[in-house]
Amino acid sequence: MDEQIEITGFNGCCDIAVVGAGPAGLTAALALAHVGAKVALIGPPPLSTSSQHPDTRTVALLSSSVDLLKTLEVWDELARHAAPLKAIRIIDASGGLLRAPDVEFKASELGLEAFGYNIANSVLVEMLYAHAASALGSLQPSSVARIELAPNHAVLSLKQGMEITARLVVGADGRCSICREQAGIGVSERRTEQAAIATSFTHAEPHGGVSTELHRGGGSVTAVPLIDPHASSVIWVGAAPEIDALMRLDATGFGNALAGRLDGLLGRLGEVCARAHFPVTRLAAESLVGPRTALVGEAAHILSPIGAQGLNLGLRDAATLADCIGVALERDGDPGSGEVLNAYDSARRVDVLTRTFGIDLLSRSLLTGFLPLRVARGIISHGLNALPPLRRLVMRIGMTPPTQLPSLMRPARATQA
Repeated sequence: MDEQIEITGFNGCCDIAVVGAGPAGLTAALALAHVGAKVALIGPPPLSTSSQHPDTRTVALLSSSVDLLKTLEVWDELARHAAPLKAIRIIDASGGLLRAPDVEFKASELGLEAFGYNIANSVLVEMLYAHAASALGSLQPSSVARIELAPNHAVLSLKQGMEITARLVVGADGRCSICREQAGIGVSERRTEQAAIATSFTHAEPHGGVSTELHRGGGSVTAVPLIDPHASSVIWVGAAPEIDALMRLDATGFGNALAGRLDGLLGRLGEVCARAHFPVTRLAAESLVGPRTALVGEAAHILSPIGAQGLNLGLRDAATLADCIGVALERDGDPGSGEVLNAYDSARRVDVLTRTFGIDLLSRSLLTGFLPLRVARGIISHGLNALPPLRRLVMRIGMTPPTQLPSLMRPARATQA
């Protein structure tokens, strides 16, 4: 999708300007419009599927994220493209006497049909963007050149020459966020010595709705179900030189390497699709808010791909911000006031800190060769297998944040109760 969106009935003024048209930005814009805000979305439309650089990533949406998309009336269109994640299997592929036992978490143990759903990132973005085109007052297929922050408003100058005045800027513009920079929000970023490959492949044995993570010293391979029972997406995390070498292989060579790493897990491999690679970095903004500015998604935090928490965390940002803005609008308040921004920052702080710390700790523990930690990991794995209540507790912690879910993410039955 690369056509220009025709803007009608928009005079350059709005309540909120959302900068960034990725999944977090699109969802934030739709959620804010849902609570009654006049929203302008600034960001390029999705790339055509025939692009020379196709998006090979998929995203695992947890049940609360699915409930948000249902509330925004987007999920029905997405559901046919989404594969249910019925179980998660973790395999210690390091070998040796201290190898931890395999652990499998089943959604049925929590009374759920699935932990969530896996969907192609390109499909998610395209459908969210199409929905935004009909639901929002303005879509500006441009990027921001400069932001001027005044006490009562912000003025965004677009590279196409237009200016937008808003009472609040929502920065959903990723790692190199101009919104974060212009608001003077500091950031800590740590580049690891790892990189990752995202692709998909077909295989002889059905995946059965099971997502499988194989961990061994230096990296991991995670195979996640696609709609076709004989196809999975994969994220291969490893040392940057290893990933660079894998990217240089032809399709046959990479397929052989992947088959060797999976060690027969899904039977004989068939076609391996296009590959893309990216560095594994960790980023944390010092605050989620600044003058007339709120950050969501990767403008605020970037996690390791292990654990599939990144986008779900960003969608909780979007839903929580919508809650805070909705309360302000009901009281005829200012959506960009310090009171609203402080409420948002406070509501998100615990969830963001615990997920950031937890994923970082998990990543380090899975990749380390430190003997005492490997022993401890084996003991924990035995405990998870032997004690169903402990296993269920771990699953609940992974599924839900430590704080109350935003209202837009609660199932309809809970909202009506």
